[in-house]
Amino acid sequence: MDTEKTENRKKEHVESVLQYGAQYSKSTGMEKFEFLHNALPEADYLKIDLSCKFLGKRLLYPLLITGMTGGYPGAEQINKDLASFAEKHGIAFGLGSQRAMIENPSMKKTYYVRDVAPETLLIANIGAPQLRKYSFEKIEKMVSGVDADALAIHLNPLQEVIQPEGDTNFEGVTAAISKICGRLSVPVIVKETGAGISMDVAIKLKDAGVKAIDVSGSGGTSWSAVEYLRGGATPGFENWGIPTAEAITLCRGVLPLIASGGIRSGIDAAKAIALGAEIAGAAYPFLLALRKKRLEDELIKWENQMRICAFLTGSRNYAGLKAAKMRVL
Repeated sequence: MDTEKTENRKKEHVESVLQYGAQYSKSTGMEKFEFLHNALPEADYLKIDLSCKFLGKRLLYPLLITGMTGGYPGAEQINKDLASFAEKHGIAFGLGSQRAMIENPSMKKTYYVRDVAPETLLIANIGAPQLRKYSFEKIEKMVSGVDADALAIHLNPLQEVIQPEGDTNFEGVTAAISKICGRLSVPVIVKETGAGISMDVAIKLKDAGVKAIDVSGSGGTSWSAVEYLRGGATPGFENWGIPTAEAITLCRGVLPLIASGGIRSGIDAAKAIALGAEIAGAAYPFLLALRKKRLEDELIKWENQMRICAFLTGSRNYAGLKAAKMRVL
């Protein structure tokens, strides 16, 4: 049964990442950039305010726990735990692909988090190939069913083409995205899943009506590596993709950007924002911290690191951090 296959695959993905890591062996490129130290910051660290507005909602920190799971029984608690911390810390939260919820409506409970995150910027999620498979009404019901503030359409051609059961037909995807953008009542984000977005693609997405892009570059979790762990995937593509830092610099100025893909600290997040992103996102470090029962400590560490970066560059607020000077190593 297709529904059972989808649910089992989602469980296998989470377990593979937690057990084996499945990270790119090449870097995000963030190490090539360094903040220019300001020895005379003229700022009070305790007064630094990194709050910002993104897609119409106020965030206390420009951070997103990116979509990672849902669609099988064990995902319900993961999503609720992560979302409740996102609510507490005033950051955004993304759901994993909701294909399983469309195929099996009883799986809605594994995605629904509004009971623990009533004010959080919440992002729904569906794969681009599924836009041709399901009617607009089903997509709209999927988004409204979780009370989402936005929809992320994920692009994962790398994962699909090496996955034995993958959907390799991406014909008509741009037109399908455009139709969703023109009809959906919430803004549409398009995100990659770890292989990055180029400027040419970013321009096409802007023309299609997309409101923001998550560049999700290479250097973090490698979904091709995850598929190799599952078995049967075509080898040789575990390091394919555009590094996250390069994807940010390629796409900045086209649309508002979310920077994810190997962002592993508040320092990385601050660099990403200074490079041109509006907010930064991560999944793996927060999932790992949740498993170790240290999520609160992890989030506080990221927040402190971002504020220290702001202080040491003389940035009193979010706008200052975006304009912070950097040097290329």
